[in-house]
Amino acid sequence: MGSTRRKFTPEYKAEAVQFVVTSGRPIAETARSLGIVEGTLGNWVNKARDNGDFKERPLELSERAELERLRKENQQVKMERDFLKKAAAFFASQNQ
Repeated sequence: MGSTRRKFTPEYKAEAVQFVVTSGRPIAETARSLGIVEGTLGNWVNKARDNGDFKERPLELSERAELERLRKENQQVKMERDFLKKAAAFFASQNQ
């Protein structure tokens, strides 16, 4: 026996999306609390973003500073990783 699909009204979908946007909680956590599959709620949120139904709040100054710091740190970590890969390959070739 197959299970029946639940149908949600456009109003319910809009309210769920608005809840995600205003609460600041992750989609997965919000979906669990509403009893909705995470992927379904994620699709609703993505569709609302694509349609321009809501605007995300702009980043605050402290958030922008943190984002910039994390981008620089990420770039540094990638450079170190690439160097270590090359060093490992070099030393591996020396042992053969």
